[in-house]
Amino acid sequence: MASRIVLPLVQNACKATNFAASTQIVTRRAAHTDVEFPNFDSYRHDNTKDPSQPARATEDDRRAIPSAALYGVGGMLTLYAGKEVVQTLVTYKAMAADQRALAAIEIKLADVPEGQTKTFEWRGKPVFVKHRTEQEIKREKSVNVSDLRHPEHDDQRVQKDEWSVVIGVCTHLGCVPIANAGDFGGYYCPCHGSHYDGSGRIRKGPAPLNLHVPAYTFKDDIIIIGSS
Repeated sequence: MASRIVLPLVQNACKATNFAASTQIVTRRAAHTDVEFPNFDSYRHDNTKDPSQPARATEDDRRAIPSAALYGVGGMLTLYAGKEVVQTLVTYKAMAADQRALAAIEIKLADVPEGQTKTFEWRGKPVFVKHRTEQEIKREKSVNVSDLRHPEHDDQRVQKDEWSVVIGVCTHLGCVPIANAGDFGGYYCPCHGSHYDGSGRIRKGPAPLNLHVPAYTFKDDIIIIGSS
């Protein structure tokens, strides 16, 4: 009889002990005492590890290396660019006199009578210098620019109304046009039938652009082609 009473008491005590033990385990796990926080000190600058110093106090030290790299590379590129400029100038100055002379040519205005076009060579290309009459000037300035394939007013292509200077190379495939020919009294390309007017503007045929105008200036009674 006594054993029947004691056995349930022992079983209950064991259950209580197991419950208390499981409660302690759960409590210990809920505390997360086994979590390790990462340490990034190995990635930080040494001068930022002192928590008592503000970040601005070590800003110059932290930026020293990036700044040195930036200005160092920039300085090298600047020196290289300066070297290229100096070498280019020296090379130009070292050119022979006859080669420098080809960079610009001088044409006397008196050599081109009114109403005529003469051809000169500049940098291996033909240049047409046209001394236009009053009638030709009026005709070219009265052209409706909106009707042109490559719209340019005559005033955009000449510095003085009586003088037209263009490079004599067709803008289609590079043939040399014939001066004072074609349907518009300017230039005619015999290769594929492009017609230009007295201002060098394309008016008919396959050429896509007007004849190019080189850089030139007037000085007294001469034209300097190749100088702007």
